[in-house]
Amino acid sequence: MLPLGAGQTGVMETAQVAIVRGEEELFARTAHLFAAATDVACAANDLSTWAATRPRPEIAEGVAEHRRAGVRVRKVYRPGVLLNPSMAQHLATLRDAGADIRITRDEVNETIILDRRVVILAGDLAAGVRSYSVISQPEVVQGVASLFEAAWRASEDLATYDASLAELRTLAPRVLELLAAGGKDEPAARSLGLGVRTYRRRVAELMAALGAESRFQAGVRARELGLV
Repeated sequence: MLPLGAGQTGVMETAQVAIVRGEEELFARTAHLFAAATDVACAANDLSTWAATRPRPEIAEGVAEHRRAGVRVRKVYRPGVLLNPSMAQHLATLRDAGADIRITRDEVNETIILDRRVVILAGDLAAGVRSYSVISQPEVVQGVASLFEAAWRASEDLATYDASLAELRTLAPRVLELLAAGGKDEPAARSLGLGVRTYRRRVAELMAALGAESRFQAGVRARELGLV
């Protein structure tokens, strides 16, 4: 068993599993694992799940420090993160700092894997605080690592995918406004100078990038990503 840090009030813990609440508690209990890691893999839908309380320059510097120390850093994200220009720029900064970043169209388990020995799984938000499971049970770690590797192999390089979303990223805010207004497609398309078929194709592309199955769900995901 790998040590996960001293037990604290409100933390559920077994021999190989610890459940903590909030990013500060998570990193307080796992900082020594990150410091010792030589291989870090991360999967997330967006940038709000991990290190939400840390400034982005600090995160980028952490990646750069890992690179200087010879640590391999891989990150997989869903396409929606690239629709927010600020988030897209942050991913480019992380890439330039040494992280290998890919984009997947598939659903991902929001996960961090350290040296294929420890897995951190993100849980749900409750009263504005997210819970995390820190697991060192070998069978679970192996299973989660296999899922990550499958997602990694099926994903696409950040630069390539980002280029394919450049036009959609420009249109996304206006398209989302039109969807929120609930108007018909014909006047919405005219307002953008697009044909109806082209407009509907852009809406479909936007929904796919957001991982949404309906226009309503696309609006919810857009708010989560700060697009509206």
